[in-house]
Amino acid sequence: MSLHYEFGNRDDASSVRLIGRIDRDASETLNEAYAGAASAVPATIELDFSAVDYINSTGIALIVGLLAKARSDGAHLRAVGLTPHYEHIFNITRLSDYIKIVQPDSK
Repeated sequence: MSLHYEFGNRDDASSVRLIGRIDRDASETLNEAYAGAASAVPATIELDFSAVDYINSTGIALIVGLLAKARSDGAHLRAVGLTPHYEHIFNITRLSDYIKIVQPDSK
């Protein structure tokens, strides 16, 4: 299954619900989703991982690339809906130092 996305809004953020797999084939879709969200509300972009069933090392690198774009744009990234496994991956790779991880019903 490839990656798809849906846009939404959540109070102070532009939300992108990611659906599917984040791997080498997700690059174009992930960049497109970021660009759409950044044009709507550039201050905070919430990446909703609740419908993501797989992220490999290339997918982590793509997320790091989004982080670099966000920092360059002056935007903040927030992650919601990470499974405990992927939250652990974000912690050990130190992505969580730069992307705020929140629970689905908090900000």
